[in-house]
Amino acid sequence: MTTRRTTAARRATPPEPGAVTHVDRIEALVRAGIHAGTYPQGSRLRERELSDALGVSRIPVREALVRLAAEGLVELSPRRGATVRRLTLRDVDELFDLRLSLEVFAARRAAELSWQGHALPGLRRVMDEAESATRRDCPADIAAANTAFHAELITMTGNRLLRASLQPSLGLMHWLFRLTSTAGSPRLHCEEHKNICAAVYAGRPQLAEALAYAHIDSRREATLQRLSAVLPAE
Repeated sequence: MTTRRTTAARRATPPEPGAVTHVDRIEALVRAGIHAGTYPQGSRLRERELSDALGVSRIPVREALVRLAAEGLVELSPRRGATVRRLTLRDVDELFDLRLSLEVFAARRAAELSWQGHALPGLRRVMDEAESATRRDCPADIAAANTAFHAELITMTGNRLLRASLQPSLGLMHWLFRLTSTAGSPRLHCEEHKNICAAVYAGRPQLAEALAYAHIDSRREATLQRLSAVLPAE
């Protein structure tokens, strides 16, 4: 009886803070597979197949798919289950609209907070990681660092509603960065991030706002044109 209680208690014990759970691991693996094209757009993500391949039960697989659906990478249907989202040119165009609305404001607000002496150091750390990835010329790491930079810019504002508004699109943003990782110049991209970062920490809201707008908007047409050969319009 004691052994059974001990076993049950061990199973009920929550993971240590910061520990990587089965759900975290599955989420990361499936996300990476979607970004890399291992799971093509429109393909089904069957819980049983994933659980067998990853050596886990279906419960953490199901939870991981729910998380990925919240990021916009997976669509859940009562009949078909989970499928990889089919990205369209309209999705990409609307994502640029959203980024111009949220990130440009975030850059200005972050610079205002910096001027008031309330800047968080996270953006500099992310910028260092982005520069390292660019020097290594690693597309996957560059895409991850780019996503982290834009997410951290939002975090710097301290605005919870702003973060909640961007969160469902972070997965799509990272996916888009992976799809276009060979386009343009990663070094130019990194340099523009450095300029935004410098304007933020210098406490120059108007400059940070203008640089963020130019950084995002200047890539819209080129990105849409590049992806028009591989993505449907709607």
